[in-house]
Amino acid sequence: MIYRIRHLTEYEYQHPVSLCYNLAHLQPRNTSYQSCLSSKLQINPMPAYSRKRKDYFGNNVLHFSIEEPHKKLSVEITSDIRIDEGRASPELDLDLGSTCAQALQALHQQQTKANLEAREFVLDSPMVRVMDALRDYAAPSFTADRPLLSAARELTHRIFTDFTYDPAFTTVATPLSDVLEHRRGVCQDFAHLAIGCLRALGYPARYVSGYLETLPPPGQVKLVGSDASHAWFSLYSPDEGWFEFDPTNDNMPAEQHITTAWGRDYSDVAPLRGVLFDGGKPQPPRVAVDVQRLEA
Repeated sequence: MIYRIRHLTEYEYQHPVSLCYNLAHLQPRNTSYQSCLSSKLQINPMPAYSRKRKDYFGNNVLHFSIEEPHKKLSVEITSDIRIDEGRASPELDLDLGSTCAQALQALHQQQTKANLEAREFVLDSPMVRVMDALRDYAAPSFTADRPLLSAARELTHRIFTDFTYDPAFTTVATPLSDVLEHRRGVCQDFAHLAIGCLRALGYPARYVSGYLETLPPPGQVKLVGSDASHAWFSLYSPDEGWFEFDPTNDNMPAEQHITTAWGRDYSDVAPLRGVLFDGGKPQPPRVAVDVQRLEA
């Protein structure tokens, strides 16, 4: 499957911004199942400085600064992405593989490069702190002799069932403890929740940001801007690798999930962040995302 993704972010300010420095995670990364065929970025006003690099996790990052007064900033990226068939049709028997106990034992006893790299995803991160409440919520699904992937799939389903999707309840700064207490949030919150649960039990888990194609009801035309940025999580199992789960939609990501970046939590992979001087009272940005199928 080939997709064309258009992601537009626009900021408007009360007063002219004299200078801004920005960091963007907007260009989708290449993975074992995904290839970025092309990517075109347009920034207005034109940056005085820009530099691309790979971050610590291998994500595509852009640094740029605008050094002229401006009352509006527009950042638009258009990328063509190919998703391989293996992503579209995962054939996984979640009742096979390492048990929860075996996975923990292998993670700490086998000094492989993959295990050592995965262990950092057990540690606390800026937006995901381990709490007893997270451990207590997750523990019933992760009995010692149960296959780890089956347990993770059950956790995914429980979050989908127990929590309400409510965009009005949280912001990017809402503590995970509030999400757990009130059982409300959005995809970012549910990914953080699952990651916190897994880390509380000792399992490596990372945050995945990207896009999700949304299809219109039968007989209706798809609306421009109806797609969205999305987030889910990935769990590491020694000797088996990383496996992705989407608690917002109660599934394992397939062809409609397009990966942009991954890290410890949202703070590592925010699509666009920065520092500005002047501008007046901050206003929320306008964000529009379109995911268009080009070829099946």
